[in-house]
Amino acid sequence: MRREKPDLSHLHKSTKRSHVDSQRHTPMAKRATFVVFAIFLFSFHKYAPYPPKYIVERSTIQSIFDLYYFISNQVFGIVHEGGHGVCYILPCPRFLTAINGTIFQLLFPAGIGYYYYRRDNLLAANIGIFFTGFTMHYTAWYISTSHEGAIVPASKSFLGKDGYHDFHYILDTLGVLPYDGMIAGIVRFISYLLMLYAIGRLYWIAFVAGED
Repeated sequence: MRREKPDLSHLHKSTKRSHVDSQRHTPMAKRATFVVFAIFLFSFHKYAPYPPKYIVERSTIQSIFDLYYFISNQVFGIVHEGGHGVCYILPCPRFLTAINGTIFQLLFPAGIGYYYYRRDNLLAANIGIFFTGFTMHYTAWYISTSHEGAIVPASKSFLGKDGYHDFHYILDTLGVLPYDGMIAGIVRFISYLLMLYAIGRLYWIAFVAGED
């Protein structure tokens, strides 16, 4: 008697992602998200509360940016110090210990963006990309201060006490400390590219992709 072959068709179903992002967010929510992030980015260059373009003025906009930066940098600061903390627990080489804070700081929003990308939530994924660029911009400023010395004074330290300047050690070890300004400029440029890319994608999601 001839045996019937088992039905294995379910194993060959397409794994192509179905774009269901539009089902999770209303058109108004997408457009509002784009507008908020676009305004933030185009105000960013003037109101970012650290050099080189920080302008101190007691305006409502400046106060909002200062508060936002304080909250966001506290979050990223905790993640940054967590990266160092991993290497305090594990037997990491000193160089990896120094750079691991920045690695964690950048991977945190990038990882969130990738997580939502895999879940086909493109709006949230691009917000993750935007914040990767945002925190990279802060990293660029941190790199630009490398020449100021190996110690970060308590007044500028996230932990509120004197600490080692990560990038002074990293750049000095690599023999490129005199070029900290140029390296910071490159990192800053990449950060703007990431934020602009995310804004472009948010615009596409809000106004071009429609309800498909």
